[in-house]
Amino acid sequence: MILYMSYEEVRALRQGARSSLRDEPQGRCAVAAPPAARARAEVGALEEWLVGDLSVETLVQQRALSGALGAIVECLRIEMEVLVAATHRAHEGAVAAYFDYAHVLSVLGRLRERRNEMEAMIEVVTGRSAEGQTATTFQFPD
Repeated sequence: MILYMSYEEVRALRQGARSSLRDEPQGRCAVAAPPAARARAEVGALEEWLVGDLSVETLVQQRALSGALGAIVECLRIEMEVLVAATHRAHEGAVAAYFDYAHVLSVLGRLRERRNEMEAMIEVVTGRSAEGQTATTFQFPD
């Protein structure tokens, strides 16, 4: 399955991935607990694929992608809140941060809808739960 994204969504994802992977203490996401090692690894793996639409072939891939996007959304939410508090809600930087957050949140919402569709498809086709080996081996063509 292909997860289609606009140019703005891809750009916001790339910026959010960079922010969530940044190690500097002055990074805006540093005000919260750092993402778990697994989420950080998922974001790092995703960063190189953020050039356009994403192909999601298995439910396991979808779940990893969902974890990475969740970490990015959390980072962008924190950045938005920090900018609004530091400047003004109508400040150009705060508005840009809001749109980055909203774009990535929208992609995460579509990805979660896909998960539900993928789980239902696996259960209908195989007659088994969408867990364990089935989640790894059942392929969804583009």
